[in-house]
Amino acid sequence: MKPKIHPTYYPDAVVVCACGNTFTVGSTVKTIRTDVCSACHPFFTGEQRIVDTAGQVDRFMKRLQAAEAYAASRRKKKRRKAILEIVDEEEAAEANGNS
Repeated sequence: MKPKIHPTYYPDAVVVCACGNTFTVGSTVKTIRTDVCSACHPFFTGEQRIVDTAGQVDRFMKRLQAAEAYAASRRKKKRRKAILEIVDEEEAAEANGNS
């Protein structure tokens, strides 16, 4: 190994979790802060946490309803346009037939 190019190794670095759990590991940093550890992660604890997906579902449903309303308004406009074209064709045929 070349001297002075490697970081300092701390064999007793402390890991501090947001839940309050601490343990030591070897690292190049003296203190490591983390949000989740094996003491509080649901996979290791076996408990299930209720995830608030109601907000996500509500947002999705709102977007879906807006898209359906937009599609319905487009269909209405197309229907009106088709009816007007038929009426215009009938009026044109009557005008040509009467002349």
